Amino acid sequence: MFRSRPVLAAELLGGPLAVAVPAFEQAQLSSGELTDVDPAEFRADAVVTLTAGEAPVLAVVVEVQLQPKKRKRQSWPAYVANLHARLGCPVLLLVVCPDPAVAAWAAKPVVVGEPGLVLTPLVLGPGQVPVVTDAGLARRSPELAVLSALAHGGRPGQAGVLEALLAGLRAVGDDRAGLYADVVLAVLPAAARDYLEALMTTTYEYQSDFARRYFNQGEAEGEARGRAEGEASAVLAILDAREVEVPDDVRADITGCTDLDQLDTWVRRAATATKIHELFD
Repeated sequence: MFRSRPVLAAELLGGPLAVAVPAFEQAQLSSGELTDVDPAEFRADAVVTLTAGEAPVLAVVVEVQLQPKKRKRQSWPAYVANLHARLGCPVLLLVVCPDPAVAAWAAKPVVVGEPGLVLTPLVLGPGQVPVVTDAGLARRSPELAVLSALAHGGRPGQAGVLEALLAGLRAVGDDRAGLYADVVLAVLPAAARDYLEALMTTTYEYQSDFARRYFNQGEAEGEARGRAEGEASAVLAILDAREVEVPDDVRADITGCTDLDQLDTWVRRAATATKIHELFD
């Protein structure tokens, strides 16, 4: 999201995190390689530079942290120092953490040395993400609506968050809308995911290329899953009728298979098999 819309960094700093952001004219993505020798540990997830005219006024190192990593925290001061040396403007470290416990870990100051050489990360965790239920706000900042859905969409009574997300998806291009929808659907609990999918089915504008592609793809995938489940059941039923013993691990492999050609092969082999190994020979 930061790469697609770099100004999101400024919006989050000046909004939920209440940081004074200097006046700027443009937000642009900069190189995330923060050392001349370029080892992997000194490559940031994203770097956003705010400029006034051609002069940088603020740089933001953006890190997405999914779990605690001591070595990563030790590299953050180098990110900031190298970017400051490169651009000569103030630099902030923004760490985005989907998990509250990881956010608490990331927010601890990094003591580099004495006296007073300390880096304090700015952390955006679920607790700092606003609950976005206003469609107008979601259209103005679709990425904020996505973050809101990720942080709050699975909680009871937050249907408005998912409805606002749809408004945000309508405001972006099809590629981004598909990506954002996939990310949200992947993390929502089952009930919220079902609600969002039903909402998209009944209210999304079908003239959108994204909507047509998304739902057609979903229908095709559903049909394929149904066929695979039917084929797997047939394999097991034939083996059962022929009194072929099926170990639990093999049964799991058969029921979990989605390759229709493979399942068809197993059906034909099951018709003559007397031992389970004959299914795979």
